[in-house]
Parts: sequence; C-alpha cells; structure tokens
Amino acid sequence: MRSFKVPDMSCGHCTATIEKAITAIDPTASVTCDTGTRQVEVDSVLNEHALTEAIRNAGYGVTAASTT
Repeated sequence: MRSFKVPDMSCGHCTATIEKAITAIDPTASVTCDTGTRQVEVDSVLNEHALTEAIRNAGYGVTAASTT
C-alpha cells in the first residue's frame, strides 16, 4: 500500500479523476481518496513512479507520503 499527498485534491470530481487515472494503468488497483487529509492510498502492483506519473498526468501535484 502506498500513500500520496495530493494538495490540490478537494472534491469528488478530483477523487474520481485520480481513481480513473490510476485504474487506467492498473485495473486491479484499489484506490482510496480522502479529501479532508488530501491523501490517496493505492494498493497496486505498479511502482511509486508509475503511480505518481498517473496522478500528475491527471493534472495534480503529488508527493509520496509513505509506503506500507
């Protein structure tokens, strides 16, 4: 499970866009977005770089928060 900080994620449209971007490159990924903390948690076979690029390509700034 990887966590990412997405400072510009503020609404349901943002979360849907991020979820769609990640599942487009990994259809089996589990994505949980929390607009309150602006955190995205992803359980995916893909590496951190691929996931951050997907979020960036969706139009959002992102930093890796942690990996568990």
